[in-house]
Amino acid sequence: MWDDAFPSFLIGLREGLEAGLIVSILVATLVRAGARNRLPQVWTGVLAAIALAMSFGAVLTFTAASLSATAQEAFGGTLSVIAVAFVTAMVFWMRRSARSLSGEIKEKVTGALAMGSGVLILTSFLAVGREGLETALFLWTTARAAGESAGPLTGAGIGLVLAAGLCWGLYRRVLKINLTRFFTCTGAVLIVIAAGVLGYGLRDLQEGGVLPGTTAYALDLSGSVDAGSWYSTLLQGVLNITPTMTWLQVAGYLGYLAVVMTLFVRGVRPPAPKPATEPVTAVSQPEPGAEHLTPVPAADHAEPQPRSADPAAERPASAGGAEPSAAVPGRRTESDLAADRPDLGSEAADEVASQSGAGAEPSVEEVEPVPDGGRPEPGSRPGRGPRRRPAWVVPVAVVAVPAVVAGLVVALGRPKPAGGQTIAVSETECGKGFSAPEAGRQTFQMRNTGTRTSEVYLIDPSSNAVYGEVEGLAPGTTRDLVATVSGGTYAWRCVPSGGKAVTSRSVTVSGSGSGAKAVVPVSENDLAEPLKQYKVYVEHGLATLVAQTRTLEADIEGNHLAKARTDWLTAHLTYASLGAAYGTFEDFDQKINGRADGLAGGVADPDFAGFHRVEYGLWHAQTAGQLKAPVQALAEAAAGLQKAFPAQDFDPGDLPLRAHEILENTLQFELTADTDEGSGTNLATANANLAGTRELLTVLKPLLTTRAPELLTTVDADIARLQKLLDAEHQAASWTPVEKLDALTRQQLNGVTGRLLEDLSPVPDLLEIRKSA
Repeated sequence: MWDDAFPSFLIGLREGLEAGLIVSILVATLVRAGARNRLPQVWTGVLAAIALAMSFGAVLTFTAASLSATAQEAFGGTLSVIAVAFVTAMVFWMRRSARSLSGEIKEKVTGALAMGSGVLILTSFLAVGREGLETALFLWTTARAAGESAGPLTGAGIGLVLAAGLCWGLYRRVLKINLTRFFTCTGAVLIVIAAGVLGYGLRDLQEGGVLPGTTAYALDLSGSVDAGSWYSTLLQGVLNITPTMTWLQVAGYLGYLAVVMTLFVRGVRPPAPKPATEPVTAVSQPEPGAEHLTPVPAADHAEPQPRSADPAAERPASAGGAEPSAAVPGRRTESDLAADRPDLGSEAADEVASQSGAGAEPSVEEVEPVPDGGRPEPGSRPGRGPRRRPAWVVPVAVVAVPAVVAGLVVALGRPKPAGGQTIAVSETECGKGFSAPEAGRQTFQMRNTGTRTSEVYLIDPSSNAVYGEVEGLAPGTTRDLVATVSGGTYAWRCVPSGGKAVTSRSVTVSGSGSGAKAVVPVSENDLAEPLKQYKVYVEHGLATLVAQTRTLEADIEGNHLAKARTDWLTAHLTYASLGAAYGTFEDFDQKINGRADGLAGGVADPDFAGFHRVEYGLWHAQTAGQLKAPVQALAEAAAGLQKAFPAQDFDPGDLPLRAHEILENTLQFELTADTDEGSGTNLATANANLAGTRELLTVLKPLLTTRAPELLTTVDADIARLQKLLDAEHQAASWTPVEKLDALTRQQLNGVTGRLLEDLSPVPDLLEIRKSA
């Protein structure tokens, strides 16, 4: 998770600090102007900007979710490229504008004070809103690249919280940061991260059919680099560098990095100091290195001003020629303002401090701003003018409006669910009310009007391939079936319980684009031949197992314990290779391969039996006499299983399920050494499990080849990678115990096994027995 968190942490920290500095400058300007009563307007604008950014993120998320898989790739790739453009522009803009940022914002705030509260809200909204939109877009892109990982959101949250803390510390003069160096360093790192996002986006555009070269690989290290290793995960999470990259990805990554980084580094050189050509005026520029200095309140630097002959001339003019503000109770004097001046600890703060110094032309510090509409300031006695709106109205509105707009965009922008198509299902008819839908994502309301529970399938009538299904639709109930349709022919097939399948008339959908991938259904007859072949494999394995357990029994009876350890492993591996048949062995599995977990007495419990009971005795110095009864029971159980197996019910549906479940047990029990009772041979058992999986895939290969030919290629590569790792831990007749594996090897084994499980996960669904067949 943390490898995915770093890019989002950095963008959250940097963008949060930028936005925080802008807010700090806005607040500082108002405080120095004696306009604290206008601060709520600044916070209202900031709140509106945050609401807009969050609503923008929601629109991106829900819009993408409504698209087909191919369209999602194209949409995500396009936004990734846009995000890179925004981040690149942000990096260069901040480097160029950091020193003048305070002056620009102060000038805008000064003008906004004179024009009214609405303009001040708009000023703060625009100043912060851009940072918020950039952050939302980049975070959405990185979160999409990370899949289901919570890393991006976690990293962004930590970065934003840290940025808020830094801004508070700068504002309260608690700490100082060289912001020029900070933005330069983070800018360089962000350029590297953006190059990876660009490569990821280009790959998405290729998979979405927008750009060519999907299979033109510049490098393919999947066979030699473990995709689940810590270093591979780190590179993918932080830099979006994957073991397999196309030529377009590599060209985009290196080209962007070469051009943008060169321009950025060349622009970092500090400008030559300009000679002073004019006398010092009201606005003073920060000296080199000012980012390390604490600005001194401008009043402390003010030059003595000559006193006027007219005392009234020295007093600042009020809005209506009233007495000076100092005479009004509650008004703040210049000394009060100087004492309240915050220090941002940056170039921007220094500039704010210097721009409010003595000798400046009359500004909002000297002229009391007149509220728009001539309304009195808060605290003064209200006149007979119009009634003022409650203070909560504007903040609530600025949050509600973006949320409502985002909701409308999501609701109106998503494809309509075709709720008008209610499809009737019964024992005698299927698909009543079905008409040709428009291409795209559709939701059909399936209603069972009959008296029997039914299975309902949306199919391609020419091949019987299934696009979508609803299982167990009870009488009188309505359920949704969601499917993405494209140009082609469609029909409904309904299979009532205890009845015959009924197929609707076919309809033709016009249009192009990619719809849901249809799955050719599998029947029990389709699995009959693979089941027959696998039963022959199991029967042969059981015959071997019986002979090997008899040999083990003879070793114990002859007190040949050293030989018994070798023969125990041989027999145990034979049984471990029959994993697909576990569900059919009934009680024999507990007698042959039971574990001590869950037993009241643990390894000393009388019910602890089978291979692991004998293993415990052989590797814990038990005598042949102590092992005689357990090994005899094991041999008898193996012989009993061999005799009972031909009559046992072997469900054909178990074959596809076991293709995934065998290695699930391997990952859970063997690679954790959970079942080790002293022999340290868990990796040998994992190897036997892998052999069983390979045998199972062999008998299922004809069915998988016609349904997902690319799946077998991927799975074969995964199996070869895992086999290579296991072979490396097998020396002569010994195996490395799991506890003695180094951290890297253990991570590689877990990662490759996890990847293989992920690639095998579609097999049960592809080969599920469907009544539509």
